[in-house]
Amino acid sequence: MMDIYKKIKELGYEIPEPPPKGGIYKPVKQDGEILYISGQGPTNKGIPIVTGKVGTERTIEEGQEAARICALNAISVLHDYLGDLNKIKSLVKILAFVASDDNFNQQPKVVDGASKLLADIFGEENGIGARSAIGVKELPGNITVEIEFVFKI
Repeated sequence: MMDIYKKIKELGYEIPEPPPKGGIYKPVKQDGEILYISGQGPTNKGIPIVTGKVGTERTIEEGQEAARICALNAISVLHDYLGDLNKIKSLVKILAFVASDDNFNQQPKVVDGASKLLADIFGEENGIGARSAIGVKELPGNITVEIEFVFKI
């Protein structure tokens, strides 16, 4: 079995420190083998690093980078909660929100940034789950993308 930490390093990524909580919630809620990860944004230590709406202020590629950062923050929260990412069996689902200009309708392309990263880390079979990509008018702190994740351990 592949070591997830080795794979993350091979891909050129580092696990960031978990973002601070931004409200009254649990970063991870476990129900049996299922882990629900609260919405993650493109932040570093809680500070937004990709902001603005895709379609006017941000390109699809910048949105994809924001989605990748969301996924890395989710990995960070999982590592903090589990102590060992190798306990993860698979990604179950992604629910993604993309701050979008009125005429922008390519949210799935933006969210591919997170999906590709998770597929690269956990493999095609375990790293791709069900997914929704929804365009919204505003997100907290003017972040570009916010993503919830569901994993199985």
